[in-house]
Amino acid sequence: MNSTPPGAARTGPDRSVPPPGVPGGSEPSWDAVLTPLTPQDPREISGYLLRARIGEGGMGAVYLSYTPGGRPVALKVVRPEFAADPEFRRRFASEVSIAQRVQGLYTAPVIDCNANARQPWLATAYVAAPSLAATVARQGALPVETVLLLIAGVAEALQSIHAAGVIHRDLKPGNVILAADGPRVIDFGISRAVEASLAGITQTGVRVGTPAFMAPEQVRGRSLETSGDVFSLGSTAYYAITGELPFGADAAVFHRIVHEQPDWDRCPDQVRGVLKRCVEKDPADRPTPAGLIELCRAASTDERLRIGEGWLPPTVEAEITRYSITPPAPP
Repeated sequence: MNSTPPGAARTGPDRSVPPPGVPGGSEPSWDAVLTPLTPQDPREISGYLLRARIGEGGMGAVYLSYTPGGRPVALKVVRPEFAADPEFRRRFASEVSIAQRVQGLYTAPVIDCNANARQPWLATAYVAAPSLAATVARQGALPVETVLLLIAGVAEALQSIHAAGVIHRDLKPGNVILAADGPRVIDFGISRAVEASLAGITQTGVRVGTPAFMAPEQVRGRSLETSGDVFSLGSTAYYAITGELPFGADAAVFHRIVHEQPDWDRCPDQVRGVLKRCVEKDPADRPTPAGLIELCRAASTDERLRIGEGWLPPTVEAEITRYSITPPAPP
């Protein structure tokens, strides 16, 4: 995919989206919604029958299952190397317990977990819709008004997450789902457990997150506050509006995050000012999520910022229908 206008020359470092799986990492491919279970996959986890594989991330594999009442859930099973670490289990139980307190219209709630299982797992509500990463990779950049609504919705999700005492730490396009009734933020509240486990293994400073969307203080290995999530949201929104990674994905990405600016010429004027505030190098200069919502309201042609029918382009709405197809039966 290339969002460069016809006839325009591409200058500077290549900041285009890497191959599928790099920015988001949550889909097995951009064409597959769900894939059948493999012979190596479990068939049941703590009473949850697994129906299909949703994808795989840094912490483990994700499967589709259902509650006893028939509601779909995304069940994430921890990798064996993390499961073998007692410190990970302790931190995992603590962080998931806090994440279960998050209540928000723009989050996928954590509904169940077991830190004492042979392989710890957690279950969240399954949202039958594509991620932002998959959508932009398949269809290209999104319209300005859609992106302003996206930013405001994710900012409201961050309000709910931060109010529960959680910092997401890995906000990125693969962790934002584009549902018909608004975006959903997933995978909050588990990165610190991974960070603690990796730090114990390596005995060195560990960066947990996706490099292209990290905040400068995260890159430097400093303490991360809620403002770090706002920076990641700004980088995520830049990807949504341009189809490009704001700081690239090559070996120099950390240097650019700390010392350089995105290519603002690619960003429409209407949303540029909002994103510039999000990716300020100094955390104190970034808006709060509440302030960010007001910036989006001021930039939008509809100051009500209402998410409803038509907030997504018709092509994305059509894509959502693929996600409501009945999954393959378990073998």
